[in-house]
Amino acid sequence: MRAVPTWIDKVHDRDKVEQCIYDLAFRPDGSQLIVAAGNRVLVYDTADGTLIQPLKGHKDTVYCVAYAKDGKRFASGSADKSIIIWTSKLEGILKYTHNDSIQCVAYNPVTHQLASCSSGDFGLWSPEQKSVSKHKVSSKITCCGWTNDGQYLALGMMNGVVSVRNKNGEEKVKIERPGGSSSPIWSIAWNPSKDEHNDILAVADWGQRLSFYQLSGKQIGKDRQLSFDPCCVSFFSKGEYIVMGGSDKQASLYTRDGVRLGTIGEQSSWVWTSRVKPDSNYVVLGCQDGTIAFFQLIFSTVHGLYKDRYAYRDSMTDVIVQHLITEQKGDQKILQHIQVHHIQTCCSQTQENMFHFSRKLLLQHEKRLQCLSFTAVREKEWLMESLIRYIKVIGGPPGREGLLVGLKNGAILKIFVDNPFAITLLKQNTSVRCLDMSTSRSKLAVVDEHNTCLVYDIHTKELLFQEPNANSVAWNTQCEDMLCFSGSGYLNIKASNFPVHQQKLQGFVVGYNGSKIFCLHVYSMAAVEVPQSAPMYQYLERRMFQEAYQIACLGVTDNDWRDLATEALEGLDFHTAKKAFIRVRDLRYLELINSIEERKKRGESNNQLFLADVYAYQGKFHEAAKLYRKTGHDSRALSMYTDLRMFEYAKDFLGSADPKDTKLLMKKQADWAKNSKEPRAAADMYLTAGEHMKAIEIIGEHGWMDMLIDLARKLDKAEREPLSRCAVFFKKFNHHGYAAEIYNKMGDLKALVLLHVDTRHWDEAFSLVEKHSQFRDDVYVPYAQWLAEHDRFEEAQRAFHKAGRQAEAVRVLEQLTHNAVVESRFNDASYYYWMLSMQCLDIARDNSEKKEEMLKKFHSFQHLAELYHVYHSVHRYMSEPFSSNMPEILFNISRFLFHNLTRDVPMGISKVDTLYALAKQSKLLGAYKVARHAFEKLQGLKIPSRYQDSMELSCLTVRSKPYRDSEDLIPMCYRCSTNNPLLNNQGNSCINCRQPFIYSASSYEVLPLVEFYLEDDISDEEAVSLIDLEVPRVERNSSWQEMSRGGNPVVCQILSVLCWCLQQGGRAFVPVLVNRAVLRCMSRRDVLIKRWPRPLSWQYYRSLLPDVSITMCPSCFQMFHSEDYELLVLQHNCCPYCRRPIDEPS
Repeated sequence: MRAVPTWIDKVHDRDKVEQCIYDLAFRPDGSQLIVAAGNRVLVYDTADGTLIQPLKGHKDTVYCVAYAKDGKRFASGSADKSIIIWTSKLEGILKYTHNDSIQCVAYNPVTHQLASCSSGDFGLWSPEQKSVSKHKVSSKITCCGWTNDGQYLALGMMNGVVSVRNKNGEEKVKIERPGGSSSPIWSIAWNPSKDEHNDILAVADWGQRLSFYQLSGKQIGKDRQLSFDPCCVSFFSKGEYIVMGGSDKQASLYTRDGVRLGTIGEQSSWVWTSRVKPDSNYVVLGCQDGTIAFFQLIFSTVHGLYKDRYAYRDSMTDVIVQHLITEQKGDQKILQHIQVHHIQTCCSQTQENMFHFSRKLLLQHEKRLQCLSFTAVREKEWLMESLIRYIKVIGGPPGREGLLVGLKNGAILKIFVDNPFAITLLKQNTSVRCLDMSTSRSKLAVVDEHNTCLVYDIHTKELLFQEPNANSVAWNTQCEDMLCFSGSGYLNIKASNFPVHQQKLQGFVVGYNGSKIFCLHVYSMAAVEVPQSAPMYQYLERRMFQEAYQIACLGVTDNDWRDLATEALEGLDFHTAKKAFIRVRDLRYLELINSIEERKKRGESNNQLFLADVYAYQGKFHEAAKLYRKTGHDSRALSMYTDLRMFEYAKDFLGSADPKDTKLLMKKQADWAKNSKEPRAAADMYLTAGEHMKAIEIIGEHGWMDMLIDLARKLDKAEREPLSRCAVFFKKFNHHGYAAEIYNKMGDLKALVLLHVDTRHWDEAFSLVEKHSQFRDDVYVPYAQWLAEHDRFEEAQRAFHKAGRQAEAVRVLEQLTHNAVVESRFNDASYYYWMLSMQCLDIARDNSEKKEEMLKKFHSFQHLAELYHVYHSVHRYMSEPFSSNMPEILFNISRFLFHNLTRDVPMGISKVDTLYALAKQSKLLGAYKVARHAFEKLQGLKIPSRYQDSMELSCLTVRSKPYRDSEDLIPMCYRCSTNNPLLNNQGNSCINCRQPFIYSASSYEVLPLVEFYLEDDISDEEAVSLIDLEVPRVERNSSWQEMSRGGNPVVCQILSVLCWCLQQGGRAFVPVLVNRAVLRCMSRRDVLIKRWPRPLSWQYYRSLLPDVSITMCPSCFQMFHSEDYELLVLQHNCCPYCRRPIDEPS
């Protein structure tokens, strides 16, 4: 470290009396220096020490000055108890006072709050506030300072206490020094370093001690003893050094830990204040005699190089060891003062060099080289014949290290530290300026005084080559044949005896390791990355692949590695090529090399074939094809062209070859067109090559229907697979007509049927089924499912039935029936039960095994259908406010239903509703006996609350009526003419003859019909033919006589007798049997026939009152009064029971 005075000034007053410099302050940009001298504030230009302007405003001695961090204002404090705020334009803008003289001031570095301290208090002022907040203290304040973040203010006091306050003036930490009031605190300073994790306070007192504290008050280390009374402590901007002065009349430089490094400047009086210029190495001192001294501190560079390790001095006491390759750094503290000299530099006649070896030091001076031990004993000495110009340490085992020594007379010597005799390697005519030895120690490079680099063979002393414009030289430690030298602002790299490669570089080359060149420029050492591309290509030009690979290993780009690999591959040096391709991770070429190596192991040795494969991989296809043809491998060339889609070249290569090859080529070309997203061209090529399926796939995928129909029409009907595929695409794009045309062409009727089914063209499907019944299931089952999906369940049921899927048909009907009952749609439930019965009848006819079971179900379902049909009217009457039925009809319906509910009550039918409806209608029509009976039955049932009141009232009122029924309501049996009670224990049969009553399906009145049965030997067909004869008969009063124009008296008599016999009655039911004679006498108009399908027998009914017109539905065989039936048909356009449309044929 060296201190150079920049300028010095001495301050006097008007009477030439020296004025003590109490305080100094720099403007933050370092351009101005504020000085507290006498009762004035002086402003200096720091560049040359010119006094810019003296500021007058104080009436007494100015003790302190401070500049704000933003550079906009500064403050001064004086013994006149006042503080003046000045602008950067040197204008006073504010003045405030304390009760005592001002001792120190300090600006907050963040908020620019000003702290002003006097003997008895301190004040805090900021531009935002109007008044100054003051705080009393117990002792005189001598110094103050803010922390870097501006949160805390430290106060040094005369009683030896350091008080740390927050921004509000509240004391947070109190540091009491051991000396107390005998060791007043005279100066404090916070370390401004941003690298420190904690705020560090340096404290100097007049007990001649320097101490360091954390913000918490904890002391760092021990006290540093001083030999003087310190008056000022000041940190450098980065906190690496401390400047301190005082009663020793000098300013000294210390480390940040308090270790003294040296003297900055000696003065003739006390150094009262010192400051460091911001962000620089300039220091200013203020003395008691008025001297202002401005110094520049110069820190010389101390460094050394060993291989790729570079060591240099930092902060005077630290040594940083830097790894030039990895840029990693490590530091070591030097506990003792050691002077480190330059290593491996040129030596002049007046320069001394010192080299450190294991347990030895070598000292060089002019011609003399001495070996000294660490105890200063001279062990050896070498005296040269000429001045030593250059020394190079070449290493060796411990205690036997070697050096190369270059002399001014051109001699080059090799010296070992354990050998007193120097070995002469060679001697040249010019002085040595720099030298280096190759790694194998077989070559020597020398730079002479003419800036020429000369390279010798050490063994033969032969000059191998020489290059001009060199000032330093270094061999590559990793490559024997490479060296570099610098000169004239260029770096020169030479490999073997190839031409030199140049690039710009400032400085001296001092080392060369791999691709790293270590260059010393002024005092800075840098590692320069130099790609070895140029020398590698020089080796490649001479096809020296192994040497080129060694150069590449030192450091080249990926492109250089690829070029090396390619050149080695073309040169058939597969080993080098493989290693180079591994470097660039090119798996494709590595697979090629591995395959060639495997083929070599199998005995192949045709290098031209190997080279052809290499050319093919490199894209040199024509050269590869020529080599393939030359080696007799035409197929490889053809595969290469087709794989690369070079079909035109392939055609040229084939010429007039085998048509099979041409067709194969066309197929491959089509594959390529398909993959390259040219589908139309690919389809055309496939058609040309005869690949119809592939062409159809492409055409179909792109929806080219015109092209597809043309192709389909050209195909032969025997080509079923292509035709089927065409039909699939026609269906996909909804061209069903074309698809049907294809299936017709193929004769595939089943596929045609399925097409119509899939497209929901049911009419076409049904027409096909009419011609080809074997496809019945294929049509009707999907049709039924489709109907069911569209909530057309009744049609679906019929379709299942037509398809012969009786189980599905029954299951659909059962579900429909259940839903109708649950939803109280009893009319629908009646209809579905009737359909179920007919389904069971069909099953019984077709399946003899289930005949008995199905017939049983038929009768059950017929009965349920009639019950739900009847209950529909009762339910509507009970649930709706108005009814369309007459009371007589409701009475008949309720009575019929009541007679059928004596045992089990079907689901959904309410016995309460039935009895209540019967009771109400009976009471209304005068059948009081029936009404009372119904009300009595209701007493044993659970009555809904909505009926409770009205039912109880009706029950009471009916008791006031006579206990009898109206005679107009009494039903009569038309077989035996017996009047039957309204409540019949026989149910719906006559109490006398047991003949079942036949009811109208609309009004449920008893119809004048009597069922008769045929004798066993009479068939239904014969009976119908006999009845249709229409034999004339005489009109008689018998119930069996016809209303005709004439008749056979014999027959009439027989009938009269028969009727009389039937009227006698009995306990058991005796059916009416008729023979042929009786059948001949019957009129067709008086006979109704229920023509049940097999296996049921037909039922025959004779009307005993021909004037009463009766109509029977030909579908469900229900009987109606003709007028009622016609009215209901007009209303519903169908049978009210089976819903058969009126226009449907029987």
